[in-house]
Amino acid sequence: MEPLRVGVIGVGHLGRLHTKMLTAMDGVQFAGVHDMDPAKAAAVASEFGTRVFATQDDLLAAVDAVTIATSTTAHFAVAREALGRKLHVFLEKPITETVAEAEELCRMAAAANVTVQVGHIERFNPAILALEGFPMQPLFIESHRLAQFKPRGTDVAVVLDLMIHDIDLILSFVKSPVRQIDASGVAVVSDNIDIANARIQFENGCVANVTASRISQRGMRKMRMFQPNAYISLDFSEGLAEVFRLMPEDAGDVRGAMVLGEMGLGKNRKKIVYEQPEVKEVNALQHELALFVQAVRTGTVPAVTADDARRALEVATHIMQKISQQRYPG
Repeated sequence: MEPLRVGVIGVGHLGRLHTKMLTAMDGVQFAGVHDMDPAKAAAVASEFGTRVFATQDDLLAAVDAVTIATSTTAHFAVAREALGRKLHVFLEKPITETVAEAEELCRMAAAANVTVQVGHIERFNPAILALEGFPMQPLFIESHRLAQFKPRGTDVAVVLDLMIHDIDLILSFVKSPVRQIDASGVAVVSDNIDIANARIQFENGCVANVTASRISQRGMRKMRMFQPNAYISLDFSEGLAEVFRLMPEDAGDVRGAMVLGEMGLGKNRKKIVYEQPEVKEVNALQHELALFVQAVRTGTVPAVTADDARRALEVATHIMQKISQQRYPG
């Protein structure tokens, strides 16, 4: 099979990392990079021994697939040009600024019959990968994603910058339509929302309480999930998953698990089992890009589809609309 010709548009922090991973990836013939800042493009190209394309059109004419790591505000325009050429697209999250733009990209991708994958990277965090095969039926979810302030990313609200990671994960776990959303938030150091909290209620009764901040003194990326007979704790910074389960007293041993005690009486007596599912040592960005290349080469469904990303954006947009309706005294 011929190698896939891939280029990168937008070589800021993430685009540079895309270039680093793709230039060393099997099955990829890396074509080069383009950025609106020629000096930035030249520096990244020199670092990884690749070519600079003077224009976006020149790069798109030389590739089979492109990864787009521009600012969010440019996602739609660049992806539309790539899909118009029937190129495969890896697009960083959020997919676009607006739901209407996301819907248009979904339509274009389907019409062109090409692969579009969106970079919701937490799907590939070792803590999430460790839960593969574990039955997920959460009824209450609480997540905190807190970061220290950095100017990068402030072109969009914290809901689109950080919270959307957890929104995407929650939607992947809860297979039920959203029934209601309540939210609050405030701009503190930028012109956009810097701290936000949302309560998402699903039709199956699950409730998710989601907090995101980019003005925190200390970073935190954690999620807790409660479901019948189980409590799951995820630490995305550490790549760690912990599972506490209630199991029948006569249930067999779970490999690698520890019995912490028992609760209940008589026939309802159950043992409390603690386990740390085996963590897969992966580089999340490298893994998601490799899955994109694999999906293109095999014609299979990508790990995070454009429609997945559109649904996450819909929820994020609803949250921001709720916040915009807030009224403060004075």
